[in-house]
Amino acid sequence: MSIEIKAPVFPESVAEGTVATWHKQPGEACSRDELIVDIETDKVVLEVVAPADGVIEEIIKNEDDVVESGEVIGKFKEGAAGESKPAEGKAEEKSEEKAEAPKEEASQAASGDAILSPAARKLAEENDVDPSAVKGSGKDGRVTKEDVQNYVDNKPAAGSAPAAKPAADMPEVNVAQGERPEKRVPMTRLRASIAKRLVDAQQTAAMLTTFNEVNMKPVMELRKEYKEAFEKRHGVKLGFMSFFAKAATEALKRFPAVNASIDGNDMVYHGYQDIGVAVSTDRGLVVPVLRDTDSMGLADIEKTIIDYGTKAKQGKLGIEDMTGGTFTITNGGIFGSLISTPILNPPQTAILGMHKIQERPMAVNGQVEVLPMMYLALSYDHRMIDGKEAVQFLVAIKEMLEDPARILLDV
Repeated sequence: MSIEIKAPVFPESVAEGTVATWHKQPGEACSRDELIVDIETDKVVLEVVAPADGVIEEIIKNEDDVVESGEVIGKFKEGAAGESKPAEGKAEEKSEEKAEAPKEEASQAASGDAILSPAARKLAEENDVDPSAVKGSGKDGRVTKEDVQNYVDNKPAAGSAPAAKPAADMPEVNVAQGERPEKRVPMTRLRASIAKRLVDAQQTAAMLTTFNEVNMKPVMELRKEYKEAFEKRHGVKLGFMSFFAKAATEALKRFPAVNASIDGNDMVYHGYQDIGVAVSTDRGLVVPVLRDTDSMGLADIEKTIIDYGTKAKQGKLGIEDMTGGTFTITNGGIFGSLISTPILNPPQTAILGMHKIQERPMAVNGQVEVLPMMYLALSYDHRMIDGKEAVQFLVAIKEMLEDPARILLDV
């Protein structure tokens, strides 16, 4: 029985998507619920799985084709064996390529080379991975896309690694002296969406940034004292982000304008605190949201952040994970940034930037002490927030981090 393969039903905020990767080709056997194709939108990558055991009969929408919500992108034949003859028509070229695959695989097996699925080969080329270094978990030792991804994720950093390439996506090529190779790569939907939102934020908001610095010694000492007991009890490490999230939550309750958003000519004040945490991925920047942080403990925050980080790395963040948010925290310090001016995440009216902790000589009670200091940056929309409120909000966060008991006592 032939079944239509359709693109997922997109949320209202997503108009269309792009076929990112076909993990199965016409005539290739599939198991029920096995991943067959990825659809990339401007927010997330949506997965389409096999509706039953069978084979891909026809591919209607090829990779990089634009698709609409619920549009038919291929056909699936339920119950057919893997060696079934692929459908003709639009998948003819793919079928011819597939027909040559066994010969190529036999040649590879004879020479000792790894056998790669098409999706795995593409991912290996994109990440400059030697297929022979990847252990295949598929049938007859076939290297799957997941095998390559796991290899990339767990690849150890070599201490004597060669110098970095001029560009991350630049392939290794042998060129004569004086030649200047280039590689043109289409911008992904996610990066295009990020670029548009950032430009819109700069053009529509009256954005300003105020700075302060915080002595991280109290938080670092508290973390050092209780980190083992915390991990033993909660099964998760105690990081800095949870302290910042709780301090920001208390400060947001004191300064409602910083927790508000702008909708046209209306100012919307939120009676809850949903804090977005910016996460950098290979595909671009995503901002999953911690819901109701006022009711979350430090352990809950840390567990949720780890879960979001894992999902982001695997490209499994859903629309619901990133929808909403009343305030955002971004941490450029993990990459070594000492100071920056973060850009607003519309329609939010403020974003907090964390930075690298660096020891600096500071004057304390007339004496010079070397303290671990961090610059904080608060970018805000002056249409909604006055400079006085922005400064007081940032000072409130500084005071709570320099005396963590204030978070518990709400003072």
